[in-house]
Order: sequence, then C-alpha cells, then structure tokens
Amino acid sequence: MNYVITGSIGHISKPVVAQLVAANHQVTVITSNPERVADIEALGATAKVGSVEDATFITSAFAGADAVYLMIPPLWKTDNWLAYQQTVADNYVAAITANNIKYVVQLSSIGAHMRKGAGPIDGLGYLEEQLLGLQDVNTIALRPSYFFYNLLNQIGLVKQAGIFGSNFGGGDEKLVLVDTTDIAAVTAEKLLNLSFKGFSTQYIASDEVSTNEIAQVLGEAIGKPGTPWVTFTDEQSLQGMLGAGLDAEIANGYIALGAAIRNGLIQADYWQNQPTLGKVKLADFAKVFAAAYNA
Repeated sequence: MNYVITGSIGHISKPVVAQLVAANHQVTVITSNPERVADIEALGATAKVGSVEDATFITSAFAGADAVYLMIPPLWKTDNWLAYQQTVADNYVAAITANNIKYVVQLSSIGAHMRKGAGPIDGLGYLEEQLLGLQDVNTIALRPSYFFYNLLNQIGLVKQAGIFGSNFGGGDEKLVLVDTTDIAAVTAEKLLNLSFKGFSTQYIASDEVSTNEIAQVLGEAIGKPGTPWVTFTDEQSLQGMLGAGLDAEIANGYIALGAAIRNGLIQADYWQNQPTLGKVKLADFAKVFAAAYNA
C-alpha cells in the first residue's frame, strides 16, 4: 500500500510512519521544512517538501496514494486563522478527488461536531464537512480530546503566580485529556487495517479528570501541593495571552476554545459517544510535567 502522511513527523505522525514502514508499506511524508528530510528518510519514508497551502503541490504529492492521513498544521502568525485552515482543507479535498483516493484518516478534534464557535477547532470541523460530502471515499475523522502536553503551558503561570488556570474549569466537571501516544496508536491501527467504510468519527481520550484534580496531581508532582486552579474571565485570559506574545487572532481563537469548554459545548457530543480510554493517565503525565517544570 502507498500512504501519504501530512504534517511532517511530530508526536503523532512519527510513530505512525514508523509502524507503516515496519509493515512494508510505501510511505511519503509531506513537510514544509527541508531540515526534516533526513529525519523522514531515516524512518524509511520518502519526503516531499512543500506547502499545504499550495494546491498544485498537494495534488502532485497525493498522486498514487491508496490512503492519506490528513492534519492541518498550526499557523502561529496569521490574521485569519479559519481562512488558512479552509484553504488547506480545500486543497486536501481537491487532491483526494483528483487522485481518486479511497481511504482517508483525518486528525480532527473533540468539538468538531460544533462546526463553528470553537476557535481553532472550527477549521477541523470544516474539513470534516468537506470530507463528508465526498462520494465513494471512506473517511474516518479521529477526534482526540484536550492534549496533555497543552498543560505544559501552565508552567510559566505556576512559576510566576503560584496558580494553575484558564478561562475554563475550577469546578467538578471533567476535562477529557489525551496523550499523543494514544492518538498515534489509534491512527496507526486505522491506517493499517483500512476497515472503515463511508464517513465515520471516533473519539480518542486517555483520562477524564477535573481541573481541580489536574492542579492537585501536577502540584504535588512539582513539590507544590495545594496549588489551586483559578478560573479567569475571558478578558483576563486574553490579556495574559497577548502579554505572552501571541498574535491577537490566535489568542482570540483560544479564548473561544476555552469558552466552549467552559459552557460544555465542546465535550457535549463526546459524552454521548465515549470511547475506551487509552493507556496514559494524569499520573503518568505528571512525571513529564515535573521534568519540564524542573528543566
């Protein structure tokens, strides 16, 4: 089988590529960074360097693929995040159609069912919608929950203010968390088996804990038990992100994301379609958090 993997070789893609190559499949990895070529080739895959915003390049790169893995790479400097995501999504869909590709695994997200109102997730919901409209293409949209490693962004706040916090949380409601190793395991299984038909979605999660539990476990891991989780207003969170150097477009997207977590909309469909939880738990991630905190 011939696979095309978008998004270079990050936390999820790298182990997926390794498993596909180990199973004697041909794997092409798309990257925008020429410096990643050697790492990609070391895995036994072929690298193609170009931009996901270049429709001609993407259509050419998808040629001959039996299955593709789609992810929309983050863009940290933009004045229209959604427009960028929609451009990449449209390029993917056009390339799938032009090359008559029959199997698609999309890295989507919890909250993509909303389609609008979830900040950076909106573009992933848009891609789901476009894939849903394709005829004779088998697609599974994987919807991982809130990444554990996003909690590493709390380190500066803990060191500077002695608190954890965001514009969501603070109560007993569970925040659904996921580790990238669990995402990679599911992604690789879907690509290797290609047993999905039509259009379907699947949630991926590792643990379900409240933000107070997160503060308790991570606080104890760094030797600061009792460190609280504080719920900020949207304006307080926005000013904090802008002060940290985020572009206003990106910061406002994350404010919308946090608000949708706070009001329950992002996780609403998850609770109706809960998956079997993965292997990694908050206690496991606490070791990673502590190492990063003390580095």
